[in-house]
Amino acid sequence: MYISDKDKLFCSKIDDAVELCLKWQKPYFFSFMSERKQYIADNYLKSIYFQNYSFFGGYENSERKVLGLFYDDTVDFPVSAVEFAYRKCDKLSHRDFLGALMSLGIERETVGDILVEDGRCVVFVKSEIKDYIVSQISKIGRIGVKICEADLNNLPKGRGFEELGYIVSSMRLDNIVAAITGLSREKTKSQILSGDVCLNYSEARNISQNVCQDDCITIRGKGKYIIKAVVGYTKKQRIRISIIHFR
Repeated sequence: MYISDKDKLFCSKIDDAVELCLKWQKPYFFSFMSERKQYIADNYLKSIYFQNYSFFGGYENSERKVLGLFYDDTVDFPVSAVEFAYRKCDKLSHRDFLGALMSLGIERETVGDILVEDGRCVVFVKSEIKDYIVSQISKIGRIGVKICEADLNNLPKGRGFEELGYIVSSMRLDNIVAAITGLSREKTKSQILSGDVCLNYSEARNISQNVCQDDCITIRGKGKYIIKAVVGYTKKQRIRISIIHFR
């Protein structure tokens, strides 16, 4: 369960939050969490048999999410969306918007996903800071922006994803990583042993570890991949797999 002292501290905070939730019979909300923290929190809550919880990031399939602990019925999550509009010819990135928010003294944990497309960006934030953002931002860098009501039914695609197909000799971690990166087996082994590869958000240093459907692999410098399915076998009994790559 525990990967580091930080993980132990994080789980201790979950213990405290569960105790407060039950003691005061009120919901308890954390700040936005990375996918790795969500994975740790989910497994830890299951291990202590606390079942009345959920994650929400403002929209379906969000990456960064808020964890809510509940005593009885669930309530609305304190998550809001802020939409910025600007000229399509002005190119702005995820980094530009995050930098502008951080320059206001806003903590990263209060900001969720940032979805950008030409001329438009939707940022999910803790509800408590929405009005502050609206009152403070009129420019991102040197580019003027207009804040408007977020259209949650038509969100920017953000980074997007693509479905890729590979053929591997087995479902070992080193085989999958080698296929994704195009590296030799020796370089792949070195990359895994150096801690550059995570399986389900934890460092995976066992090159022969098996990978299963729905597992998540993150590779430093390459991105995130989800094993979608084993789709069949070649005549030589090599495995055809489908993988979702998040750009």
